Amino acid sequence: MEDLPIIELFIDEEKSEDGVQAISLVEYPAIEENFVALSSHKVEFKTVNEEKRIIVGLALVPNKKIYRRNKNYEYNIIFSEDTVRKASELYLKSLKNNSTTLEHQELTTGVSVIESWVVEDATMDKSNLYGLNAVKGAWVVTMKVDNDEVWQDVKDKKYLGLSIEGMFSDKQEELSKEDILLELEAIEQEEAEYLLSEIKGIIENKTDVELKSFSDYPESVSNNAKRGIELNEKVNNRCATQVGKVRAQQLADRKPITMETIKRMYSYLSRAEAYYNPSDTEACGTISYLLWGGKSAKSWAESKIKANG
Repeated sequence: MEDLPIIELFIDEEKSEDGVQAISLVEYPAIEENFVALSSHKVEFKTVNEEKRIIVGLALVPNKKIYRRNKNYEYNIIFSEDTVRKASELYLKSLKNNSTTLEHQELTTGVSVIESWVVEDATMDKSNLYGLNAVKGAWVVTMKVDNDEVWQDVKDKKYLGLSIEGMFSDKQEELSKEDILLELEAIEQEEAEYLLSEIKGIIENKTDVELKSFSDYPESVSNNAKRGIELNEKVNNRCATQVGKVRAQQLADRKPITMETIKRMYSYLSRAEAYYNPSDTEACGTISYLLWGGKSAKSWAESKIKANG
């Protein structure tokens, strides 16, 4: 895990959705793809006062590597001291102290943050009273559990730690877009080289080849391709190679395509779908995926391949 890429997350104050939306009581990890849910690095909370039902724990720890996985891409994320402090401040300013979930799923009632602070001096901090071993810059919260059912679960060790959930921005976002573009172009280049080799083989063998073709793909395939073309024009056609652009026009015009092309479409879409993000219509991963017909094209191609061997 130590050699994985490191991505620093931060709060973009121009984005109203950035920040911690809730604190969750958790037992096991529950990580979402486009959502930060950090129970994989939970810190066990301590019961401060059982009679008053008060617990204390760390909500965020700065500069601590946290493992994440997005499909086949593995990496670590970290938060700077500045981001941890800003997250704690925005959380309170947004009056989120009553927003508590269970296992990052169910919003509960009767569980509130009643105290919150950022550690200034690890040796002198009050968190030492509870044996939290908090480092400088860590965010500590104290919670009051008035909910009888939740408190019983705490006593029964069903919930062992605290975990934040919220939205953050990515300082490597632009670099990631460039990496995605290069990867997609590399995949399309493979398609181009394959087609050239096929044509070369036909010419050298000097044989007449009749290739069976299909044009019965769903209308949604054509619509996806048209949408991809439209979105690509809005970004000055910077996404996709010539192969991808030709494929999109072919699908948009409902031109027949051969079984070999269908196999290449399925191969491309299977790999390119990892970069598809429907919420980002300017991303090359999204545009390229649509240019090749999108999810409906992948499903159709798969069914054709199975039916025709």
